[in-house]
Amino acid sequence: MSTAYDALLVLSFGGPEHPDHVRPFLENVVRGRGVPPERLDAVEQHYLRFGGVSPINAQNRALIEAITREFGRRGRELPIYFGNRNWHPMVEDTVQRMKDDGVRNALVFATSAWGGFSGCRQYDEDITRALAAVGDGAPRLTKLPHFYDHPLFLDCFADAAAEALSALPSGARLVFTAHSIPDAADVNAGPPEVERLYSTQVRDASENVAARLGLDCDVVWQSRSGPAQVPWLEPDICDHIKALWDERVPGAAVVPIGFVSDHLEVIWDLDTEARELAAELGMPFARAATPSADPRFAAMVADLVDDAFAGRSTGLGVSVNGASCVEGCCPAVRRPART
Repeated sequence: MSTAYDALLVLSFGGPEHPDHVRPFLENVVRGRGVPPERLDAVEQHYLRFGGVSPINAQNRALIEAITREFGRRGRELPIYFGNRNWHPMVEDTVQRMKDDGVRNALVFATSAWGGFSGCRQYDEDITRALAAVGDGAPRLTKLPHFYDHPLFLDCFADAAAEALSALPSGARLVFTAHSIPDAADVNAGPPEVERLYSTQVRDASENVAARLGLDCDVVWQSRSGPAQVPWLEPDICDHIKALWDERVPGAAVVPIGFVSDHLEVIWDLDTEARELAAELGMPFARAATPSADPRFAAMVADLVDDAFAGRSTGLGVSVNGASCVEGCCPAVRRPART
């Protein structure tokens, strides 16, 4: 039986669009986490190196335009709104605008393919916070499910990986990378079916993409932060490149499977640090494109919306008004107190 929805909210992380935005954006990102100011100083310089502008908002706006076109091809009339966790347009303001526009029952596409706290639960918290801020009359919000195993998502990465490999010598290694998280955030206190939800999904998606190309692959991690004594998922991408060089591997095709767009963590950690390291070593290096600019990615979002209208949105990652999709899944990590 069809379910009626009257809008789609694209919910993302957010990023600065002017040098003056960088510091307050970073302070939003780390609020309550005890991150020392010197760490923010270092990350701020990464943004300022690129003019103080993250490409993520522009890429999300382009994605919204592509989804709108795809909706048009399918005859679906559904307004699309855009809101962020950490920078304007803030999700609270967007949900208020949705209420003012008369939206009553909206779907939410969060720009993360993954389960876990950062990739899923925090987006539920964003929804809960926005609804509380708007108060009575706020629209009902249903978050669409994880899409790490959607065929179109995997096909986008497979073609991008193949293109990257084509620029490298025969025998180059296929290396998938995603954002590292603390080990404690990857071992959930929830039911067995969601244990190590994030890293398992990343590995499954990477192996599925590699299988499309008939290849083996490595899975590594990037963008870690926090105290050195806190264990995070390893190996790090730069450490892995050094190890491949020591093995005399003739090149590395790096596939940022953990990211849907070329935002700053891709540009800095891969296109800058990893690429510069490979150049210093003399190792051929290529980085595969992320999928958000691929028309098939917009088609995937439209597929998820079609499934929701048809009542087929089931499985991990589905939440209504920020409620837990699986009880006990994706708990917040207890961070050690700073001394």
